[in-house]
This record gives sequence, C-alpha cells and structure tokens, in this order.
Amino acid sequence: MAYTTIDKPTDYFNTITYTGNDTDERVITGVGFQSDWTWVKARSSAFSHYIIDAIRYDAGASKYLKLDSSYTGADETPSAAGWISTLNSDGYVCKNGSSNTDNCNENSVTYVAWNWLGANGTASNGSGSITSTVSANATAGFSIVSYTGNGTAGATVGHGIDTPKMIIVKKRSGVSTWNVYHEAIGNTKGLYLNTTDNPTTYTGFWNDTSPTSSVFSVGADNTTNTATYIAYCFAEKKGYSKFGSYTGNGNADNTFCYLGFKPAMVIIKKTSGGADGWYMFDNKRDTHNPEVGRLESDSSGAEYTGLTAGWVDFLSNGFKVITTSGGVGASETYVFMAFAESPFVNSNGVPNNAR
Repeated sequence: MAYTTIDKPTDYFNTITYTGNDTDERVITGVGFQSDWTWVKARSSAFSHYIIDAIRYDAGASKYLKLDSSYTGADETPSAAGWISTLNSDGYVCKNGSSNTDNCNENSVTYVAWNWLGANGTASNGSGSITSTVSANATAGFSIVSYTGNGTAGATVGHGIDTPKMIIVKKRSGVSTWNVYHEAIGNTKGLYLNTTDNPTTYTGFWNDTSPTSSVFSVGADNTTNTATYIAYCFAEKKGYSKFGSYTGNGNADNTFCYLGFKPAMVIIKKTSGGADGWYMFDNKRDTHNPEVGRLESDSSGAEYTGLTAGWVDFLSNGFKVITTSGGVGASETYVFMAFAESPFVNSNGVPNNAR
C-alpha cells in the first residue's frame, strides 16, 4: 500500500502572500485551485482575520466572518472595509469598500491567505438527525458543513469525510465563540479559536460524544445547536495532515513532533498552565528555518517577528520546537493542526528533502 494518496499537497491546501494596492477588482492569483475555504490575515497591520467559504459565498454579495478575540459576530455582507467578491479557479477578487479595503487589499499592507479545497460544489447530507449542506473533499479529509440547529442535546450532523480529528463550529446568525473540537482534548471539552482560554469542560459543545465516520454530535448550547451554523471538519490523511498533541520540555532543545510530512502550515495551542494564543506558522511567510513570523487566530495583531531565534523548525518529516517560550515550548501540553508541503515518502516510495 502506498505511503500516501496525496503526492502534491498544494492541490488541496496552499498558502499565498501578497501586498495590497487598493485597486478595485484586484485579482489575487497563485492558489492553484478554486478554494472552498479562504482565510486571509493582514501581516503588517492589525486587521481582523477574514474568512470566506463556498457555502456561504454568493457572488457579488459574499458573506464572510471575522475572527479574533474582539470579533464573535454573525455572517457579514460587503462593507466599507472591502470584501472578496469572487472565488475563481486560481484565487479570488478583492472588491473595494467605500472607505478602505483592509479585509484583503489595503494599500501597501502585506497579507497572507490560507486556502483549502472542498468539493467545488455542495450536496445535501442526511446522515445525521439534522440535515446539512456539505462541501466535502474525502481525499484531503476536509469538509465545510452548514446546518440549522434544533436545540436538542445529542443531535447529529453529517460531515461527508472520514472521522474528524478536529472540528471548528461558528454560529452564523448571531454572536458566539468559535468552538473547537480536537481529538487530543476529548469530547467533554472545547477550545475557542478566537480566545487564549484553556479547554472548557461542557457537555453543551459535543454532548460528550466523539465524531464518527459519518456524523459529529452537538449539545443544546447556542454556540452549536440553536441557530444556523458553519463547521469546518478535518480528518487525518497520512502524508498530508496531522492533528495531535505534545508536551514541551522548557528547553531550547525542545520537542520534535513527527508528522509524516514536511509541513506547509502548523497551528499550535497551549492547553495547560496559563492561557496562551493559537500560534500560526507557514512556509510562505518564512521560506527557510527557523519559523520567525507568528500570527494568532485569537488576535487582530500584526505579524510578530521579535523572536529572531525562531519558534519552530520545519523538517522533512515534522516540526521541532526550538524555544522555551510558553506559547509553544514550556513544560506544558499543546495541541496542533498541520498540513503538508510534501509527504515524507511519496506514493512511489521516494523520500522528500528537508529545508
């Protein structure tokens, strides 16, 4: 059996960087596919994370969500801050707002955009007690799920992929947190993608029930099951994605995490000790080791590059923590999500190279 079924991870996940120029109908290219989930963040300015997906997308009036500690609101429509008006075959189009374009194309501001491929289409999914609308890519283990909650504890929602290791759920029709299920912290707890909080124990999130190969479960809480919601689900695929945990040792010669691939993106969250953020690293903002540029999903802050010795190294088969910093390297526990630049060994048995 082949080591991986995905020899070219950039067909399913890719990161691009660019500099805004305030041009109306600015065409951003380089993604390499028609993205179904695009997550944009200004690097050089303190603008909120901007998220658009193919299910909520409506050409000319695309609905988007914002993400950081101060933004817990519902779906938004085109505004004075500009928006993505079109998702196309190799990127997207930035439309100017009436006052500025900070969401995706402010003049001279640098941006990063992370992009995932779904199905480039949607389907109804009746696997759960709640019927969902799904854009699912079974090969890459990624799906976007839209559903309307019924307020019943133990309701289930079909997701369209293998058993998810991580799920992000956001209420679309009102104010709420960005709830996160991660297999490493279990089904009795949840994290919040928009805060630094440690895991919270609460049956209202996932009804103390782990996802299966067809559905995930929700409690009766208003952040998961009383209104309209969008969920992003991730199954693990050998050589392409990994969702795990590690314990730091508090030394500069710190923990190595085996992934089975050279990472393109790694997000790390501390889950014990004092609260800390979701630290985001990728191979396009830092093209060589160490990874110095840090963004956080829980913050609108600009990219931090003050730790010049770096946070982690991206290696041919995983990543190594290289700092004592509490954000990734203290003697505490951490969870992570990671996506590949290239598999450690491709389907023909050929190994990749380190940086």
